[in-house]
Amino acid sequence: MSKGATIPVIEFCNVSKNYGAIEALKNASFEIDKGEIFGYIGPNGAGKTTSLKILVGLIQNHTGEVKINGQLPSENPNVNRLIGYLPQDVGFQEWRTVDHALNTFGRLSGMTKTDLIERIPEVLGVVDLQDARKRKIKHLSGGMKQKLKLAQALLHNPPILILDEPLSGLDPTSRWQLKNTIKKLSDTNVTILFSSHILDDVEDIATTIGIIHQGKLAKVGKPLELQKELMGGDGVEVTSPNISKKIKQIKSLSLVENVDLNEDDSTQVTIMFISDVNLEKGLNQLMDFFVNEQIVVYNFNYLKPSLEKVYLKYVVEGGLE
Repeated sequence: MSKGATIPVIEFCNVSKNYGAIEALKNASFEIDKGEIFGYIGPNGAGKTTSLKILVGLIQNHTGEVKINGQLPSENPNVNRLIGYLPQDVGFQEWRTVDHALNTFGRLSGMTKTDLIERIPEVLGVVDLQDARKRKIKHLSGGMKQKLKLAQALLHNPPILILDEPLSGLDPTSRWQLKNTIKKLSDTNVTILFSSHILDDVEDIATTIGIIHQGKLAKVGKPLELQKELMGGDGVEVTSPNISKKIKQIKSLSLVENVDLNEDDSTQVTIMFISDVNLEKGLNQLMDFFVNEQIVVYNFNYLKPSLEKVYLKYVVEGGLE
């Protein structure tokens, strides 16, 4: 770390964990800065839950170092109190009310009655469960129960949230609500690491994405960086009745990397700009060419690079060559 650099909130450095002959985690290394939403994505059994349990201290017999705010939990156990944890398998006694359950969890975590009187209404407001405070848990929907799990993780007002598959099994409305809550928490500088085996869970809210497969952290990066990795620069799709005759000239433009003609439609081409080109500059050059060559454009679409392609490349095909 360079002099004057900000200390990451979470650091994994060459962390490995074996279960007998099974390597659940293999030299995983990544950093998460304050206020980030780190989407930890990979198939079931890839090593996500093992990573999270190591981070929160539930698994300690591992190799490598894990730091929270630059400190080793083994040297300063108090740093673990900075974490709110939502495990996959957290359960509630169904006969309790929402209020009763949160009071119980709060007292077990060391909070006082006075603290809980103030904090429970606040945290229920954050997850939009104010009206369910006196309801028994057995009468809550699946989405409401998942919100309650998040509420217990938030109860002691932690600056770090570790969420293991928080959107699992939710209907579309509940998923949207919970993702919106995660975004709002990040806006208040809460640092969030959440795992999922579903790409859609992370790609529209994560500020950084870590792809894990068979215990190895295959790739870490910002969503746009990962999206551009396979495609190079930005691209556009153009539909024009006479564009197929101009492909050689378009390829010769200084900011164009490649031009592909649609095999099923000779009026449609995909034009990719060179990596790191200014998109506005590339589009201006292309538009000037269209005007000068009198190319009639029927349709013009910006191509957003696909994060799914990157994910499948690492998880299904085993990484980039």
